[in-house]
Amino acid sequence: MMDELTPLFSITAAAELAGMHPQTLRQYDRLGLVSPTRTAGRTRRYSMKDVVQLREVQRLSSEGLNLEGIKRIVELEEHVTTLTQRVRDLEGALADEMLARSGRRVFAAGSEGDVIPLRPGERAKRATQVVVWNPLRGILPPTRSDDS
Repeated sequence: MMDELTPLFSITAAAELAGMHPQTLRQYDRLGLVSPTRTAGRTRRYSMKDVVQLREVQRLSSEGLNLEGIKRIVELEEHVTTLTQRVRDLEGALADEMLARSGRRVFAAGSEGDVIPLRPGERAKRATQVVVWNPLRGILPPTRSDDS
């Protein structure tokens, strides 16, 4: 099955599709801007995704960015793509877990933003302290409510 990651194009075909000289593609490969797949005979094979990335490198270059800046942008975009996929995977796992444990809490948030782990069926303990602040005297010590 073929998709945009399938290495189909020789360096000549990829250069033509990207509107570049094959030597430019070799330079970009050496710099790590676009890394084509290699065949058993060590020839480069470019996918449609590689061709799209070559066009993006060309666009950024025409806007005045140097190759090191473009390389950094490409690396950051790949990192964002990886992290986005990881978030999707974690959201899916969380959704599966929530469906499996519907109605059960696994943690609570403390007043300082800390995470309080809870056993299944356990309820979070509520703080009953009241802190009084007087602008002239600062914070007074907490007092305890006897309502609990």
